[in-house]
Parts: sequence; C-alpha cells; structure tokens
Amino acid sequence: MSPLERRIFLKRMALAAAASAASAMVPEVAFAGEPEGWRGDPFELDWRKTPCRFCGVGCGLLVGLENGRAVAVKGDPDSPVNRGLCCVKGYHSVQALYGRDRITRAQVRRGGRMVEVPMEEALDVVAERLRATIDEHGKDSVAMYGSGQWTIPDGYVASKLFKGAIGTNNVEANARLCMASAVTGFVTSFGLDEPMGCYEDIDHADVFVLWGNNMAEMHPVLFSRMLERRRRDPSVRIIDLATRTTRTSYAADRSLLFTPQTDLALANAICREIVANNWVDSDFVARHVAFKRGKTDIGYGLEDGFAFSDEATDVSWDDYVSFLDEYTPRRVEALSGVPAADIRWLASLYADPALKVTSYWCMGMNQHTRGTWINNLVYNIHLLVGKISSPGNSPFSLTGQPSACGTVREVGTLTHKLPHGVVANEDDRRLAAEIWGVPYENIDPKPTYHTVEMFRALDRGDLRFMWVQVTNPMVTMPHLNRYRAGAEKDGRFMVVSDVYPTPTTDVADVVLPAAMWFEQEGLFGNSERRTQHFDQLVEPPGDAMSDTWQIIEVARRLGYGDHFPWSFDDHIDAIWTEYSRFHDNPKHRMAPLDELKARPGVMWPFVDGRETKWRYNARYDPACDPEQGEYDFYGKPDHRAWIWLRPYEPPPEVPDESYPMWLDTGRVLEHWHSGSMTRRVPVLHQALPSAYVEINRRDAARMGIGNRERVRLVTRRGSMEIEARIDYRAQPSEGHVFVPFFDESLLVNELTLDAFCPISKQPDYKKCAVRVERIRGAAS
Repeated sequence: MSPLERRIFLKRMALAAAASAASAMVPEVAFAGEPEGWRGDPFELDWRKTPCRFCGVGCGLLVGLENGRAVAVKGDPDSPVNRGLCCVKGYHSVQALYGRDRITRAQVRRGGRMVEVPMEEALDVVAERLRATIDEHGKDSVAMYGSGQWTIPDGYVASKLFKGAIGTNNVEANARLCMASAVTGFVTSFGLDEPMGCYEDIDHADVFVLWGNNMAEMHPVLFSRMLERRRRDPSVRIIDLATRTTRTSYAADRSLLFTPQTDLALANAICREIVANNWVDSDFVARHVAFKRGKTDIGYGLEDGFAFSDEATDVSWDDYVSFLDEYTPRRVEALSGVPAADIRWLASLYADPALKVTSYWCMGMNQHTRGTWINNLVYNIHLLVGKISSPGNSPFSLTGQPSACGTVREVGTLTHKLPHGVVANEDDRRLAAEIWGVPYENIDPKPTYHTVEMFRALDRGDLRFMWVQVTNPMVTMPHLNRYRAGAEKDGRFMVVSDVYPTPTTDVADVVLPAAMWFEQEGLFGNSERRTQHFDQLVEPPGDAMSDTWQIIEVARRLGYGDHFPWSFDDHIDAIWTEYSRFHDNPKHRMAPLDELKARPGVMWPFVDGRETKWRYNARYDPACDPEQGEYDFYGKPDHRAWIWLRPYEPPPEVPDESYPMWLDTGRVLEHWHSGSMTRRVPVLHQALPSAYVEINRRDAARMGIGNRERVRLVTRRGSMEIEARIDYRAQPSEGHVFVPFFDESLLVNELTLDAFCPISKQPDYKKCAVRVERIRGAAS
C-alpha cells in the first residue's frame, strides 16, 4: 500500500466517528480532544484565549484545558471579530491536534526510504545540505517556501535568515496563490497594502456587494454578522455576484450570475452608468483622485521566465470617460450574461448618497489572470462615488489564512518584499541591514522567483534545495503534474516541516515534526489589520518544534547564531521588539507586546494608545496630513488615490469543441484548503469525506449523467475520475463544473492551468476548459 493509499485508508476508515453533518454554526461549546469526544464538566476546565487558524478572519477562541490536553472549544465573547461565534471548523479545531498519524519524530530519506532520526540529527542534515548546495550551486539555488499560516515570528526569522544572512530573495509563501492580487490592487490604487476599513463596516453598511465570494461557506462568521445586520434592519441588501449559485446566493437578496472573467466588464459598466447619470462625487474626485492608464495585452505568464512590468501613464477625466464608452450595459449584458437592467440597478445602489456600500471579495477576484485589474476596478467604483474609508463604506479584500496579512504581507515573505518595503528600494535595504545587523550588500536588490516560477525553477534545476513549511504545495500548485515531477527529480533536496503526512511530505528528503499553534506562542495578523498574540496552551507531541525555532536552530548551525541570539524562553518577545522597529511610524505602527497580550487583538496603525479603524480618513487616521482635507491617500506621492483605466481582456483558455465547459475550483465549509488538518477531525471528515464535481442538472441530463455517478474530467493537462453531484450544495451555471480541492486522493490541480496575473503573479484557479465524460457502467 502506497503512503497516499494508506493515509486515505486511515482517514476514511480509522478516523471516521459518529458525527452529525456539519453546518455553519454549531452549539455554543464543542467538546473535543479525543476522536470519540469528551464529556467532562466545562465549568471545571481551564479556559484559555487563542485566535483560530482556519481562515483569515481571526476569530477568537476559548480553549478548555484539562490534564495538559485541549478538550473543548467555544467562541470568545470578548473578541470584536466573532463576538462569541465560531464556525464548524473553529468549534472542532482542537481535534486537529490528535490525529492518529500525527508526525512526532523527524525523518530522513536513506536508501530510498524514510527513517526516523533524532530531531537534532535531522536539523544537522538540513543545515549541511543547505550549506553544501550554496557552496556548489550558489546562494540562489536554495529557497524557503512558507505560508499564510506562518506566525509572524516564523516568517520574520525565515526572511532574516534567507534575505539577510544567506543573501537570497528566494523566499515565497502560499499566500501568493490566494491574495497577491489584493496586494498589487491596494498598492497600485493607494500606494500601500491592506484594507482601509475593518469588520465594523458590517455594522454600518446598508448594501453588501459580494464579488465572487461565497462568504456563507468561506467566511461564515462574518456572513453571520452580515445576516444579523439585515435581520435588525430589513432594508439592508446583500447582492451576490458569482459564476455559480451557492449557499451565499440562496441567502442574498439578489444573485447575479456572470460569465467567468467578465467581472472586468461589469465593473467598468457600473462606472460608466455612474458617470453617464452624473452620480459622481465630483468634489471628492477633484480633491482626492488621479487617473492612470497601464499597459494592455499583458500576457498570462504561461511560459517559463515570463517577465512583465506595468507603467502608469497620466490621463485626464475626459480620457477616462472615453475609455468607458464601450462598456454600455447592453454590450456588457451580451458579454457577461448579466441583464442590463441589473447592471444599472447595481450602479444606482453604489451611487445612492443615502446608502453606505461595502464590497467584499476573496479568491474569485484574486485568483484571476487580471486579478490586479479587477481589484483596481472595484476601487474605481468606490472612488467615483466617494464611498471609501468611512464607516460602512469600504472595498474589502478578505483573506483565507490566519496570517496572510500579518506574516506574508507585513513581514514581507515574498521575493520582492522586506518587512517595511521592497528589496529594490535602497533605503528599505539599508534599514533592513541596520536592524538585522548584516552588511548592506547582503540584501540583494533584485527579486528572484515568485511562487509559480519558483517551482518551475525547481523543475528546471535552477533551484536545488527547497524548505517547505506549513503548506502543502503538492496538492495546491496549479498544473500539479509538472511541479510534483520537478520536486522528485534527481539533484533536488526537499525539506518539509508539517504536522501530518501529506503528498508534500511524500516527496521530502527530510521531514521535520512541527508544533501546531495551540502548542507554541506566537502572533497572527488577520484581514482587518488586527494583530493577535497567543500563548502556548499545550505541549507539542514527541520532538515537534515550532517552525520559528526550527529555522533558528538551522541558522545557528550555519554560523549565523549572532543574528539569532535569543533564548527559547524569550525569543517571541525579542523577535517582536526587533520586528516592530520596521514599522515604527504613524502609517503602520504596531502595538507593543504587552498591549497585544492584554487584548483580543489590536489594529494597526496603533498611535498614541489608539488603534486605527479607517485609514486615509483624517477623522480616524493620525497619519493623515490635515492640509489634504478630509481624506489623505498618503501612500501615493501625490496624496491621491488612482483610478485605473483597465479594460476587459479574455482568459487564456476558454471552452471549445474539444473542451466545451468551464472548470472552477475552490473550498467548502467543512474543510480548510488541502484538508491535511480538517480531514483528521472526525465530525468534519464524516460530514464531507470526499471531493466531488458539481454539474448543472441540464448538462447532466444532456450527457446522461446521474447523481453520484462517476465521471471523467479531462483538460489539456490531465484527467481524473470523480463522483458527480447534481443539485447538491450548489448549482453551477450551464456549461460549468466545480470541484473542491481539499481531497488529496482527487487532485483537481492536476487539471488546472498555471496562468497568472502578470502584475501580482497569482495563478487563476477559477477558469480553464474541461471535458466531462460519462464512464459507462461506473456508478458510485
């Protein structure tokens, strides 16, 4: 039995336990800690606070401890994020600690098989191979691939070791796959990353427009707050813009389905209606907005070594109006399938001065070959009507991981980033060198590989050593067959730090047992700029060690101990103190650690003892220059937000005669990303044990496919057999199919296309061409 087959057997047979089907919200306290559950007295437990790890919302949990074990969970009523609520993953989160196949001992590949070794020996091997690879192939032959699940200390020491000490910018994180377009959207429109608003916008908004965002399943706690807002005020409207009908659609006041990629045209059509009807906030635009045009026909990144650099050209208001001319509602209806009347109605909601409007999006907009552009275009809508940076008026990109913002974006664990800036900027490099205590020349001014190109470089042999922490790329990379084969080639050395066996540990030469977040002290940073500290609650099993400390141990073995001088007992405090120096300014000042320990998270900028809820608004943001007026978009040198002229451009692959349908991938309520933790939770596993393909009932009838019948999906990159579900959890449009990616036995990313946004370098998992084949006599 192969490692993959054995894990599937363990999950589906040994770990399954009696459980009810999962729903978005479950009872107030969930008892856990053992697969069969726990039934003690909750009033006798030691309840401790910690943030949840299972998305980017940053819900506060109260974890019940007994005899050194986590045995119960409830929502933290003191948390301003979730106010005592949890989703089904949060309530059962502690069960992820106790899977029977937890990795507790280090393993090293010897003679073609993995053998357990002492942790110290495994760390020696990692350091020796890292040093030997650098000596033989150069500093840019080694790489670290991390995660939005990295704690802030994890990402900080990884960046300091690789960028500061070793001198390579080969540091990337899986957040490149989920929110890089949000970063480039913020930076190109406002000059600085991360949202200007916060979750409190939910309490003030009158209209919520969800751009390709199934919040009912992906961010159920925030969606529950939104539904509660509407319950209290029935005039509140929720509009779902999507390519398939989901649980969010069912709860929305209006669901508008559009053809994939045509959200670009829809956003421009909304802007055209606002302009044509004189609904523009002319005073706001005149004082606070500039107009820019970028390059067009920019490609899709499908070839190795693809390079692109955008250019902003000044244009006038008249140029912008002329640009919008072609995006009439009727023309966009023909392209998108959204009725012209609905486009006009949606524009009127955005423009109505009596309504506060918040837009939310996540992977639907960000995993997009024009992801930066569609982010820009939604900002354009808000800027035209002046509905931004004030309570209830917020364009807001949500994240899917607990510290994609706090670690990847703020610490800067992407190839081009530093904790406060970018490697290409001399002042930023000099500050990093000063704080890190390394020669200025150590920090390379040239970015190397973004995530897709990093795995292409591994395949080509330009990279020879890769250390993967807290992520599962052998499930999550698009066009997966190529990148798995690359990792398995001779001359490649893979180190993987994880808590459970995965397809990524299958290709590893060294596996290091990692501590989960309950088992270490650390910090996360959530979607609303809220930094959250958490204490260690329980001991890690066996030799498991935090990713932070693993990196420090290897750094010391490489001879960089002077740069990582901290003791185990005080390293989190010391790291936070050092890291905070990078952000010691009113635009991004972080709260001191004592403040973070005393509160359930604090939003930055934290200035004069106060957190900032709405950036760029002089009423709330101390970084604003009063001379700029009510708003100051200080991220740009002209103190103006930029409206971009971004056209509709088609995707690189569309349905045709050979592959006549659209394939969309994504997540589900019960499982988180690749399922390596949530599939060890019996309740969640039994609720949804296997992936499936959603097929529209009309398509199924035309092809003669019955519910739960097995079908074959075929793209230009691969094929898979999978169970068809009809009228199940969601309803794809005709000509579309949807497959979730949590099931490692059904690797849908063997089918997906590795095209990406040329600006953000984020891949598009939401659209490629597929053929569905009925398998005769193969009913499930």
